This record gives sequence, C-alpha cells and structure tokens, in this order.
Amino acid sequence: MANFTIKLHKACNFTTQKPRNKNYQIPILVQHPQNFLHQFPTKTHLKLRLFPSFKNREIECLGKRVCSTITRLRVEDDVDQSLPLVDEIEHNSSEKEEGVEWNWPPWKKLPQRYKLIGTTSLAFVICNMDKVNLSVAIIPMSHQFGWNSSVAGLVQSSFFWGYALSQLPGGWLAKIYGGRQVLAFGVLTWSLATAFIPVLAGYMPGLVLSRILVGIGEGVSPSAATDLIARSIPVEERSRAVAFVFGGLSVGSVAGLLLAPPLIQNFGWESVFYLFGLLGVTWFLGFQYIEGGETKSAASTIPSVESTSNKKSWLDSLEEQNSSLKDVPWKAFFRSPAIWAMIYAHFCGSWGHYTCLSWLPTYFSEELNLNLTEAAGVAVLPPLASVITTNLAAQFADNLISRGVETTTVRKICQAISFLSPAFCMTLSSLDLGLPPWEVVGLLTGGLALSSFALSGLYCTHQDISREYASVLLGITNTVGAVPGIVGVALTGYLLDSTHSWSIALFAPSIFFYLTGTVVWLAFASSKPQNFSKLE
Repeated sequence: MANFTIKLHKACNFTTQKPRNKNYQIPILVQHPQNFLHQFPTKTHLKLRLFPSFKNREIECLGKRVCSTITRLRVEDDVDQSLPLVDEIEHNSSEKEEGVEWNWPPWKKLPQRYKLIGTTSLAFVICNMDKVNLSVAIIPMSHQFGWNSSVAGLVQSSFFWGYALSQLPGGWLAKIYGGRQVLAFGVLTWSLATAFIPVLAGYMPGLVLSRILVGIGEGVSPSAATDLIARSIPVEERSRAVAFVFGGLSVGSVAGLLLAPPLIQNFGWESVFYLFGLLGVTWFLGFQYIEGGETKSAASTIPSVESTSNKKSWLDSLEEQNSSLKDVPWKAFFRSPAIWAMIYAHFCGSWGHYTCLSWLPTYFSEELNLNLTEAAGVAVLPPLASVITTNLAAQFADNLISRGVETTTVRKICQAISFLSPAFCMTLSSLDLGLPPWEVVGLLTGGLALSSFALSGLYCTHQDISREYASVLLGITNTVGAVPGIVGVALTGYLLDSTHSWSIALFAPSIFFYLTGTVVWLAFASSKPQNFSKLE
C-alpha cells in the first residue's frame, strides 16, 4: 500500500479506462489535470493502492502528474500478492504538451527492481574477474619474482584479509545508506586497487596492501546486493534473484579465466590488471548515469522507495550513525541456533570454494602437466557449469516453494546438495584410483558446479529470516566465511610445500568441512522469519 500526502497546488481528477492489454484485469488510471483549486479544501489527502511492481518509475511519473509537490511518500509491504500487477499508467493527450518521451535506452521502461538486479549482477561478474585474475597471473609472477608456494599462497590470501574486515561494516553501511551507494563505492575501490597491482608487484608490502583493498571493495558488495534483494524482491522470486545476482560470480570466473591467459601471453601479466580495473571504473561511471537519469525534473526530486524507508544521506551526523549501529540486535542474533548454523555453513562452503578458486589452475598445471592456457581453460569448466546449475537450482527451489513445500525444507535440501556433491567428487579425485586426467577434471567440475545449490539454500536464508537485517546477517556470516580465504588458501600452500600431496593440501580439509557442514545445517537451519529484538 502506498500513501501519498499531497499539498495541492494544481488539482487533478482521475477516471478509469479499459486497458489495451487484455492480460490486465483491472482498469487503468487516467489523469485529467484541471485548474479548479477552489473546489478543494486546503489540506487534501489522496490515497492510492499500488501493487508490488508499481514502485519506482511509476511512482515518480504519477507524482509528477498529480501535483508539483509531494510532501510525504511511504511504501508499505503488506500488499495482497494475489492481486494482478499493474506495470503501466496511460495518460491522455495533454501529456504531449510537456514534451516527447524517448524510449531509449531499451531498458528505460523496465521496472526499477530489474535494473538494479541486472546492474548488480554485472558488478559481480567484474568482481570475480578481478578475483580470479591473480590465480592465473600468479604462475608467471612467481617465476618472475622467485616466489615459492608459501609466498604465492600469502599473496593470494591477502585479498581475504580485506574481504573479512569489510563484511560487517558493509552490512551496516548498506542498512543505513542503501545497497546502491555501497555497491558503487565497493566497485570503484576494488577496480582502482586492481589497476595499481602491476605498479606495486615488486614491493611485497605494497602488493599485499593493494590486494587487501581489492578485498575491502569486494567485501561490501554481497551485503549491498542482499539489501537490494531483500527490500525489492518478493519471496517467491527471491531464489531466482539471488541466483541471477550471485550467479554473476560464476560468469566472472569464466570470463576471467578465459581472458587472462591470452592477455598474459600477448601483453604480459600486467595487462589483466589494467584491463579488468578499467572495466570496473567504466561500470561505476555507467551506474551513476543509470541512477541519476538523463534529465532533471520535478519528478526527480521525489524520493525512491529505498531512499525514503532505508537510505539516509551521506551527510548524516556521526551520532545518528552510531545510534543506528546500536539498534542492531546483536545479542538476539547470537542466541539463535539458526544463525549459528548459517555461520558454520558459510565457513564450510567457503573453505572448499576459495581454496579451489585460488589453487585449481596451479593444480591442473602441476599435477596434470598442462600449460598456462590449458590449465586456465580447464579451470574455467567448474564456474561455467555453475552458471547452468545455478539457474536450475533457482527454478527447482522456487517451484517447490510455490507448490507449498515449507521454505526451511527447501533451503535444507538445496544446501545439502551443495555440500555432499563436491565432498563425494573430491573424495574420488583424491584417491589413487588410476583415473585419467580428464576424468578427474570431470569429477571436480561436476562437484563444484553442484555446490552452486548454496545460492538457493544458505544465501537465501538471510532474507528469509529477516528482511530488515538481511545485509547485517550476511555481513556476519560472510565475515566468518572469509576466514577460509585467509587461513585455507595460505595453509594449502604451506601443506603443499611440506607434504607435496594435493590430496592432503587441497582436498582433505574441504571434504571434512563439507561433511560436518551438512550435519550442522540439517540439524539447526531454519528460514522462518524471526522477530529480533534488543530486549530478547
């Protein structure tokens, strides 16, 4: 339900008109502006019922037509989801007097939530391109600078130091300022830091610092995306939205692993950092254009849904920010068994994901005797398969929920698949069964692809449990989930130097955490909405 409080300067009356689109079952609102202010009292309130997709572009358009000043706008979420959606407003010919409206770019008339989800997914594509480029470039960099596996592991793990440190601040900032501004800040930060890596590569403290900054920029982005999804996507579409946004990570891994080898061979390893950093800066500039619009008008002064209910100005006082931080029910979070299950599941899934993301190209190069291009080409198979699996998992989860299966049951099924599948495939790969290299590649590809079911399991529970605190909850679990990136990636390099066994260094710890994570998740996980309170 949307409530408008209008200070009436120019009165309007409204009639209904039969919609042109036969799929709409309710009339369309048509405006007829007139100058008969004297017929209305000084204070007039107009209440309109708007449906879920009728929130951003439509509200601005309606507000501009109804009156020159809207003094209060509040959007509530208790709409009847069973009612048909209204996606357009038709105006009479008097609108032509205000100028011609061009339908360019093509996505101009898309609902605002689709624009946000699309651009956020693209940001995540660039995010993982910048994350995996070092896993390929580390091979020629190690040869040039004389690094052993322990030093290479230290360099790669430094990313996760910043990633872990920025999770909770990212969730808090997303709650205060809104996901769009935090996401833009994150992309700009990690892109500039990526572009400076070649300049600092010969100086180890500078290289480590640049990777920490990349981790900080990418660390705030998941919470920003979670905030956007929680506040704009209904529960029956949430699995697909999460899959589409976070599925951009798999697409980014594919793109990065495909582009990095030819760039390195033809232009040197420095080129991947310059090019990928430039892509992020370009996205940032384009994102500002999409947010700001092409023209300034009266409608542009109308606050959006996100800005009125959740996002505050960057000029807010420090005292108000501290008050907001104190309002987060930290004690209630850590008294919930479901939150602890999410924390441990995130840790377990991240151990296998981050260690494989960082070390698989080296594993394929050294263990399977592939060259740089072949190793990167093989390493691209798991994230490429994950792109397909992610969409199938999302459809699977949303269909079960729409058929009446309990949401908690669906999340448990999806997360169990995401843990047990890679554990089984890694076990077969680590045993000395005499398997040819391509069968090992196939096993690892299938197992890691099925781990993408976590996007319809763990990664949806933050929004399921609490829409208001979804970004903060993801900040908590992702902070712990970043620890394997720090410890696991470096420990893998150390164990590899000590044991010279990929089974012990890479696979055994991941299998352990996948199995124990499954037990904890099935025992304690829940996705039922919880009413967190400081007084609990």
